[in-house]
Amino acid sequence: MKESQGELNYFRIAEAIGFIRENRHEQPGLEAVAEAVNMSPYHFQRVFKEWAGVTPKHFLKYLNVEYAKRILKETHASLFDTAHEVGLSGTGRLHDLFVTVEGMTPGEYKNGGENLFINYSFASTPFGDILIASTPKGICSMEFADDHMEAFNSLQRKFPRARYCQMCDTIQQNALFIFTQDWSKLTEIKLHLKGTDFQLKVWEALLKIPMGGMTTYEEIATKIDNPRACRAVGTAIGENPVAYLIPCHRVIRASGEIGNYHWGEIRKNAIIGWEASKIKI
Repeated sequence: MKESQGELNYFRIAEAIGFIRENRHEQPGLEAVAEAVNMSPYHFQRVFKEWAGVTPKHFLKYLNVEYAKRILKETHASLFDTAHEVGLSGTGRLHDLFVTVEGMTPGEYKNGGENLFINYSFASTPFGDILIASTPKGICSMEFADDHMEAFNSLQRKFPRARYCQMCDTIQQNALFIFTQDWSKLTEIKLHLKGTDFQLKVWEALLKIPMGGMTTYEEIATKIDNPRACRAVGTAIGENPVAYLIPCHRVIRASGEIGNYHWGEIRKNAIIGWEASKIKI
């Protein structure tokens, strides 16, 4: 499958971010990063700004541990309170207010999706291709798909008895507006998820983290009234079936370090920096 220019740019940016992370202590300049990805400084700066909306130097500060610590400190008191805001007039608003979660019935959960009809399609995002899948009730899966066949096989493993049709329906289209930030077209997004009661509770808590905000595993555990369950919270976050819509990328370590991500640490860094570049600091 031929890659779009946007996808090619993301992979270049991902390579650059990997270089920056590996050489963080040296704080590499524009020329060094551009040389590492075999681009001229001028071309690299232009491509990077087109993708992120800011210069590489500005973007780098969003990836620093110090920045993550500052965000935690500044948003700690009102991190979840912002979920009560209304209106989606700008990129700093909490679009996740429009996301509701519905767990599958015990029968659907246990029988591997028997009698479920699932539509699926592939789409381009600023962070690479994704596979997005939906039932008549909502989005049931969304994951980054660097390998399309493996992504579809992963979906089938989740719902081995479901019936599949490759098509992009209205439910999927509504969800995909989240990447373009076209607030005028964003309608209510519903998720139809396969998970335990504990997992659903954790995923619902993640939906309340505002764009550009961050939280920790410990804070999530406290918010679901189970402060000693940090390890279990981490496991539930790692099993998030809906990339980006459920923003598990906004959970970092208490130290301020970015930490792991199911779809790759470099991608997590890219998403955090990209989101931060879209709001006022």
